[in-house]
Amino acid sequence: MSRLVVHTSRRTVLLGALAAPAVLRSAWGQGFPMRPIRLVVPFPPAGAADITARLVGERVASLLGQSVVVDNKPGAGGNIAAEFVGRAAPDGYMLFLGGATIFCANKFLYGGSIPFDPVKDFTHLTRVSIGTTVLVVNAREPWQTFAELVAYAKANPGKIVMASSGQGTISHLTLAKLMHSAGIQITHVPYRGLAPGLNDLLAGQVNMMFDGIPALIPQVREGKLRALAVGSARRVDYVPGLESVPGMTELLPGSGMDMEFWYSIDGPAGLPAEIANRLHAAVAQAVRQPDCGEKLRPLGFTPITDPSPAEFTACIEAQIPLWQELVRVSGARIE
Repeated sequence: MSRLVVHTSRRTVLLGALAAPAVLRSAWGQGFPMRPIRLVVPFPPAGAADITARLVGERVASLLGQSVVVDNKPGAGGNIAAEFVGRAAPDGYMLFLGGATIFCANKFLYGGSIPFDPVKDFTHLTRVSIGTTVLVVNAREPWQTFAELVAYAKANPGKIVMASSGQGTISHLTLAKLMHSAGIQITHVPYRGLAPGLNDLLAGQVNMMFDGIPALIPQVREGKLRALAVGSARRVDYVPGLESVPGMTELLPGSGMDMEFWYSIDGPAGLPAEIANRLHAAVAQAVRQPDCGEKLRPLGFTPITDPSPAEFTACIEAQIPLWQELVRVSGARIE
């Protein structure tokens, strides 16, 4: 008899749970989080993505009352980390620092072979920062302005050599867009990351880079590199050292060149609505804190949030064709 009673009791509990899923999900949302949250970053420590993750993570931890542990998992242009999070349990304890190239460009760069669907395999919460690229040359180079560099490139096709942080990176795609828009030819040398390319630029082995601001701006401020342009349509005059550097609307009017990229906070697909909304609210509040913006802007990033997970997802879907065209123009293909 006792076995039958226990069995019946368990069955009753199970049926009760199935009969009232909304009540249970609401309770999960109210109790969340009960333990530390893991935030997976798809790039190495100390880079722009890592800095963004730590700034946001610290403030989210304070708001939710649980620590946010940053876990760097680099490789394959972010695909390894994205697949890892996309397959995680949708309970809110595993989050991802996503980005424009991972969600909008990688499936074209990798020929459709990426191991996740950038829309269907994630609960996209909100963007947290948006930034651009900066074109720099070694300070010993003769070009004082963007116009001088373009004129030289037109007169000497392929003679200028640009280091990028790798095939298909924002650095490579920005160069491709620049060459297409300005009608010039620059020799592209992809490196395994930004650091080795920057070292060769400082040593005079290559002539220029067009990459993310955080790693390059210290060298500009020290006078080792000269900034000639930013990749966004408008200036980024809020970044010390780049106040007078023109944007693409001034330099290449009518080209439509506006190389901006963003980072976001995302979870696995199927995240319960109550937890997704709680995380969205906490992340948005964290990003809107004045000190977060104060620390992001000198690095070349502006805080940004989306009104809801649904609107952020729609934003990604709208941007995918734009990045597809960038990849097509660049001719980049990663095997």
